Amino acid sequence: MACSAVGRLTNGIDTMPLSVFFRAAALAAAFVSPLAAFGPGLAQTPAATSPAAVAPASIEAGSGDLQAAIAKSNAYTALMNRTLRAIQSWERYRSWVDMSRGPTGRERYISYGLYSLYDVAGEITRAEAATGREPVMPELDQTVGRYIQAYQVLAPLITRAERYYERKDYRDDAMAEGRDLHSRMVPAAEAFLRERAALDAQMRGFKSDLDGRELAAIEKREGRSARWQVRNIMIRARAVMDLMPSNDRPVVDLKAFDAVVASYAGAVREMDRFKEGNPSGVPLIESQASSWLGKLRDFRDKLARSRGDVRRGAANDANWLVNSYNTMVSLADTAMRLPR
Repeated sequence: MACSAVGRLTNGIDTMPLSVFFRAAALAAAFVSPLAAFGPGLAQTPAATSPAAVAPASIEAGSGDLQAAIAKSNAYTALMNRTLRAIQSWERYRSWVDMSRGPTGRERYISYGLYSLYDVAGEITRAEAATGREPVMPELDQTVGRYIQAYQVLAPLITRAERYYERKDYRDDAMAEGRDLHSRMVPAAEAFLRERAALDAQMRGFKSDLDGRELAAIEKREGRSARWQVRNIMIRARAVMDLMPSNDRPVVDLKAFDAVVASYAGAVREMDRFKEGNPSGVPLIESQASSWLGKLRDFRDKLARSRGDVRRGAANDANWLVNSYNTMVSLADTAMRLPR
């Protein structure tokens, strides 16, 4: 569900606002829960878009502790995915406003306004409840609390601004409310983005640990089945997405990127071997996963020519990878729900 991005060419360099397409892609690989109920009705929730807290050492594959950790991760992930809309809306606003001066009413693209936000009341309630449940993770749980508070400060301001620009109220008040909203939104957005970055950082390590344990639990229960293949593919794809560029990081670490691409390629080859002995193959994502690898290698070649700088001719490829990844997330979610 990538939002539209405004792009322009400057001195031959594609200066598309990378954070718009990258953050719009931050739907992560589907996360299976609960493990004890593997079967036709398997529940599943999109997983974290992020980055490092350490998961409790007591969590064992297939144990009740693992299921509790997955439930906590799912609650936090659902909140992060749904509140991603606030980041998209803020990036939309930044794309046409001079942030140092604020809005004047004479901006060329003022009609872009902001995106309306989603109703996240349910996600907030579930995430708040999860902060008090096992496994207790003080740092992560507290960060989630701060993140919710920061969102609750910013969200009403974005909603007011979205309506203000949608209705073109600035034509009646000479941008008075627009300037007031700008002065309040900037510090609120900065605080929200700081908390988001902290939550991303803590969730990545937590999620990475759970991914490994979940994969082990699937293998223990049913071997390297089609479900195992789907999860393995999506875990490796998520690692690639974690190193994709953004406005803040337009230059990719090529050595690290090569490593995660190689890991993803290994998962695709593993899927091919599975298909050799199982003609039905891996449902839904086989073709998408393979084509994503080919496009990923094209993207890597372009990055090499630009010393890792995505702004120099690779932004469209990055956008394609993001959109295709989001499609894989949806397909993987459906595949994991199918009967074994």
